[in-house]
This record gives sequence, C-alpha cells and structure tokens, in this order.
Amino acid sequence: MTVADINRLEQAARVSMSGFQDPEAPPSASRHFHPLLHFTAVVLVAAVVLAAAWHLT
Repeated sequence: MTVADINRLEQAARVSMSGFQDPEAPPSASRHFHPLLHFTAVVLVAAVVLAAAWHLT
C-alpha cells in the first residue's frame, strides 16, 4: 500500500465523516463540532488507516 493509497483512504474517511448526521439530533447540534473533537476524529481515522496498512504489508 503506497502513501497515495493511504492519503486517498484518509480523504474518503474525512468525506464520509462529514456526511454523517444523527437523525435524532437537532440540525444545529450536528453542524457545530468543537475543533479539538474534529482533530481527534481525524487523528483516529488516520491511525486506523495506518494500522490497516501496516497489517496488509
């Protein structure tokens, strides 16, 4: 798995996370994320992608 593949997977994860909305949450609550929460989510996704890449090689 190349770095380009990992970057594409990370970008796909970001796009899929940004499209997620809880149907039970009010519309305004699902649009306002704390920056630290968003950063943590991106770091976790990147860690999962890197761990998967490590196991596939």
